[in-house]
Amino acid sequence: MKIVLTDAQTVVDELVTANCLSEFGEVVSHGLLRYEEVAEAIADADIVLCNKTLLDSHTLRLAKQLKYIGIFATGYNNIDVDYCRAHGITVCNAGSYSTQSVAQQTFALILAHYNQIAAYDRYVKDGRWKRSPTFSPFVYPLNELMGKTLGIVGLGAIGQEVAAIANAFKMRVIGYNRSVKNVPNVEQVSFDRLLSESDIVSVHCPLNADSADLFNKDTFSKMKKGALFVNTARGGVVVEQDLYDALESEHLGGACLDVLRVEPMEEDCILMEAKNCIITPHVAWAPLETRGRLMGIVADNIRNFLNGTPTHVVS
Repeated sequence: MKIVLTDAQTVVDELVTANCLSEFGEVVSHGLLRYEEVAEAIADADIVLCNKTLLDSHTLRLAKQLKYIGIFATGYNNIDVDYCRAHGITVCNAGSYSTQSVAQQTFALILAHYNQIAAYDRYVKDGRWKRSPTFSPFVYPLNELMGKTLGIVGLGAIGQEVAAIANAFKMRVIGYNRSVKNVPNVEQVSFDRLLSESDIVSVHCPLNADSADLFNKDTFSKMKKGALFVNTARGGVVVEQDLYDALESEHLGGACLDVLRVEPMEEDCILMEAKNCIITPHVAWAPLETRGRLMGIVADNIRNFLNGTPTHVVS
């Protein structure tokens, strides 16, 4: 078997390796192939493993012996599943490998906003605490989470984990999901009601035709004045100009983002200069333990496929 990794550097490094894949055959690892390089690189592959590489009818056209595509991710919008289905190529994703880490990052962002961690750290490092007349300077306003309403858009595994953490903070939790979900201590409400009642709106839905540009000028206008918007899902659910405008007008009290529409961030990304906007570079899924778990799931998926019992099949 020939196994080709098309964008290995987006997953592995010296701490998390792909060594476990060698049990299945020859492993050819490419750090980060350009789109025009993919077709030739995978032409003789039996298995292709990727994270964000676009595998469409053009990049797959030469891969005549390809039997399996494994994704180092839960989302698979970069794969042409119709083409794969028509050509007998099984596609498997990595399931819920990052549930805990994304929920952790969600609250890291929320706490960074409400506890003003970065601002107070700068205050101290700039020597201002040394010059303070009091031991506890009230320079930046702080807020408790207890009693605040968290609105979760998307009550899948990650959304439910976020809800459980919110419950521990004694928050009120409401949620919106396309289908009814029975989640402990979460009241499922309409999308508009969630927007109007939430102090914090946290997005955990997949990017698809229904969610693309879901958060736009109209959506933000329906949110509470001063509310916090958090997105650790996909950048494509947000119209970034509209988010910028909502922050600049101070209708929103802040935004915390781990994802953008274009990644890496573009030089002229408007959110770079937005008020009260915390941005991390799509690292919610990236803790060492999480990436190790991901590699194990991908290996298990290959093993199960070869044994005739494929798991996490999306096509």
